[in-house]
Amino acid sequence: MSNFISLDIQGMTCASCANRIEKKLNKLDGVEASVNFATERAEIDASADLTPSDLISVVEKVGYGATYKNPEPAEEPAAEEEEGESPELRTLRQRTFISLALAVPVIAMAMIPALQFTNWQWLSLTLAAPIIAWGGYPFHKAALANLRHGSATMDTLISMGTLAAFLWSLYALFFGTAGEPGLSHPFSLTAGSGDPLSNIYLEAAAGVTAFILLGKYLENRSKKQAGAALRALMELGAKDVAVLRGGKEVRIPVGQLAEGDQFVVRPGEKIATDGEVVSGASAVDESMLTGESVPVEVTEGSSVTGATVNASGRLVVRATRVGSDTQLAQMAKMVEDAQSSKAKVQRLADQVSGVFVPIVILIAVATLIAWSATGQPGLAISAAVAVLVIACPCALGLATPMALMVGTARAAKDGILISGPEVLEQTKKIDTIVLDKTGTVTTGKMSVSDYTDDEVLRLAGAVEHASEHPIAVAIAKAAQTVSAENGAGDLPEVADFSNRPGEGVVGTVEGKTVEVGRLTDASRAEGMEAATVVEVRVDGQYAGIVAVADTVKETSARAIEHFKAQGLTPVLLTGDSTRVADAVAAEVGIDEVIAEVRPEDKLAVIEKLQGEGKTVAMVGDGVNDAAALAQSDLGIAMGTGTDVAIAASDMTLVRGDLLVAVDAIDLSRRTLRNIKQNLAWAFGYNTAALPLAAFGLLNPMIAGIAMAFSSVSVVTNAQRLRRFRSVVK
Repeated sequence: MSNFISLDIQGMTCASCANRIEKKLNKLDGVEASVNFATERAEIDASADLTPSDLISVVEKVGYGATYKNPEPAEEPAAEEEEGESPELRTLRQRTFISLALAVPVIAMAMIPALQFTNWQWLSLTLAAPIIAWGGYPFHKAALANLRHGSATMDTLISMGTLAAFLWSLYALFFGTAGEPGLSHPFSLTAGSGDPLSNIYLEAAAGVTAFILLGKYLENRSKKQAGAALRALMELGAKDVAVLRGGKEVRIPVGQLAEGDQFVVRPGEKIATDGEVVSGASAVDESMLTGESVPVEVTEGSSVTGATVNASGRLVVRATRVGSDTQLAQMAKMVEDAQSSKAKVQRLADQVSGVFVPIVILIAVATLIAWSATGQPGLAISAAVAVLVIACPCALGLATPMALMVGTARAAKDGILISGPEVLEQTKKIDTIVLDKTGTVTTGKMSVSDYTDDEVLRLAGAVEHASEHPIAVAIAKAAQTVSAENGAGDLPEVADFSNRPGEGVVGTVEGKTVEVGRLTDASRAEGMEAATVVEVRVDGQYAGIVAVADTVKETSARAIEHFKAQGLTPVLLTGDSTRVADAVAAEVGIDEVIAEVRPEDKLAVIEKLQGEGKTVAMVGDGVNDAAALAQSDLGIAMGTGTDVAIAASDMTLVRGDLLVAVDAIDLSRRTLRNIKQNLAWAFGYNTAALPLAAFGLLNPMIAGIAMAFSSVSVVTNAQRLRRFRSVVK
């Protein structure tokens, strides 16, 4: 038996930090851990005898901090999150901008000979010292902790590089000729050369520290923005609720609401939790969860979702799901899990980062020795520092998780819940999309699509009103509506009602014998292939027909066009008759139809398509779709469907609209493309920059700027996903 534990990790500065913690945790018996640098979280599947405290102590022994993450969603956001900036981010901002303010004159004096007044170098030292000691303190502290544990990370590279440049400058100022009045220090884009004791690298040490701090601040701010969608999702819910107790309304916190409680929702109020309307009628605004701008009409017996807004009438709702069982909480959990997971490509990046830092240190030492052997110690120091600084693998560690965080958050905003990064990888491969008919392409609700005349419908409705069959319910409902519109009032009473299995129903209405049953002449249903047509006979004579159909959703045809544009072949899969299935397929533009399939055979259909070499996505909403959804390469469940179907899927669409499936596939593919762009940049950057630094072609300060820019560019590229345009209007 195992248990899942989430830990929030403190102190990580790069992907190699996450890799170290992950390796240490995975050495424990019965532990499978994944540590995500971007979300600063460890997701651990541990054996039952391990407690969160045991796992926290392991993390602390590696040199990092950890806190147990409560699995229950927080009722109130933390104060610092409400203010928009955490204390850690605020401290980093102060450290960054003070360091930048001090570094600017240091860099200016080093770059512009006209500013190099007598003894300018000592002012540079005065300004640079607090940058190295205070601004760079987090890097030095982390590097020291790493040294104690016999490891090296990005902080080790930054600390070694900046301290080497600073300490050499101190030595040159106090024991060399660099401290003499009249020192001239021309700036070069490449590493320095000449007399090493007349060269100082204060601008490199200060500039590298300041620019890397700026890069980290921008990274952390962007990471917080990417996580804001999840926090906003959790904050959508109501904070208190008016519960009915003994016929009176009692205001209590939402956390005290229990399943089965009845509560009142007035116009303009948020619905406190998932439930069923006991009394009242209203329009409910579900746009916060589904993106659907048109309010949904609800009446007695309708299901409502927590965090949606009651737009008009007073409702009394019975709570059916509370706390972590609600749709809102499940949505947030799914988004959080997806952001905390790792794609296969990220695991490769983590492995590279784990061995990259030690290799860089060896390259820096080799660079120092090689250039020193040529009699150019100044160039040797400058080139070695540039190697240490330019090689920091920040961008590599951020490449995947940043795109994943932004992409999944953007998807959640449109009501698309992605279960994990492996789903993104599958969307690129799929070439066939199998669509269940009822509830997916069609509304799943029977309604009257055609009838001979109002009188025929009125008589048929009067008889069918006594039946509970879905077709009968649809006919009775339509008859009531038409009767009311015509001013005829309620439907007439039926007497001597009888249900004749396989033939239909019969009853006496206003003294007439009315029969509603199967057609005796198929030609009367010509042009109604997608409908179920019943015949109405009055006193034994044919009177007319009523056609009942599961109507096609308004957006289905447009969605099929988009699927084709995405390179997918749509297939309609249904248990309905071939005649009905062909008619629906023709209406929406699907060429391939598989009809009259029993629920238990849907799985076999998916397996057969896969056996033909196709990579299959399946969209469905019913219990009978669950096995097929699980078997498909990409399972997409309509959120309006059953919990079983949703649990078996890779994606859940909160809205029952196929256009959202188009968005889901498009956004997933764009997120995957963004990840690959980020990784290509990060790998390419380090591969190209290291030789330049080792051969003395990069000034350490320029290397610092380039390294910071590399990380910021990856973060900025990921942020482009926020501008994704939905096809849903």
